[in-house]
Formats: sequence, structure tokens, C-alpha cells
Amino acid sequence: MTLTRWQRPWSPLSQLSNLRDELDRFFETPFNGIEERQHFLTGWGPALDVYEDKDNVTVKVEIPGMKKEEIEISLHEGTLTLSGERKNEAKGNYGDAQAIRTERFAGRFSRSITLPADVNAEAVKATYKDGLLTVVLPKAEESKPKQIEIKG
Repeated sequence: MTLTRWQRPWSPLSQLSNLRDELDRFFETPFNGIEERQHFLTGWGPALDVYEDKDNVTVKVEIPGMKKEEIEISLHEGTLTLSGERKNEAKGNYGDAQAIRTERFAGRFSRSITLPADVNAEAVKATYKDGLLTVVLPKAEESKPKQIEIKG
């Protein structure tokens, strides 16, 4: 007795539906999964988290092994851009040693984040400690929620 595996006939409409599902998933999750896509296109990008409360937008970025002087931060038209370059230390610090395995990314990176609200560019603060960059962006007054009193 021979078993034959059943296969669904090829359907171009099914393929288009799958493509649409993938595109929907891509655009529904603007922050989830971006790291994998960005690594594919640019080599590496540090992991980041974005938080928002009524007064601030806060961005936390993991950039271990760098000095604060090697990190650039810019804000332009509602987009925060973080960039820099992590040096490859394997050749310089280990003498004649040959790398057997390297998993840490090195080289230039750039991450741009569209901010969810207008911010006060003059009051932005950035700190860098233990490989974690924290950028606090105070919201502009017109972006903050307003409580409206009901009269009458």
C-alpha cells in the first residue's frame, strides 16, 4: 500500500491573501520585530523601548561597550535619531589571539523613531549609565491632555 500526501491545489488568491496578512502584520506592529528587519538591512541596531505618559516620552536604548562621546542624538520634525559606532575590539586588544566566535555587533548604527507626540526640544535630557541610554523628551504643552470642566 502506498500513501500519497494530499496537497491543496495552488491558488493565486490564497497567495495574495497570505501576502496581505503579512503586510497587515508588518504595519500593525510598528515597534515589534523592527530589530530583526533592521539587522537584515543595516547590520545591527541597538534594542530600544519607548514609553509615554502624560508629561514625557522616554526612550531607553541598550548600547553596551560604548562611551557617551561615541553616541549621537538628534531631534528633527518629530523624529528622534540615535547613531554611533561601536568599535570592533577583537583585533586591537587581544594581540595575536584569533577570534573563534564573535556574536557582538560592531560598526555604525542608526535608529530613528517617530515620536507619538510633539516634544519640547529645549528640555530634552539624555543620560548614559551602565550601557543604557535614557532619553527623556518632555511633551510640548499643546500635546498634553487637557481636563475640561463641565459647567451648568
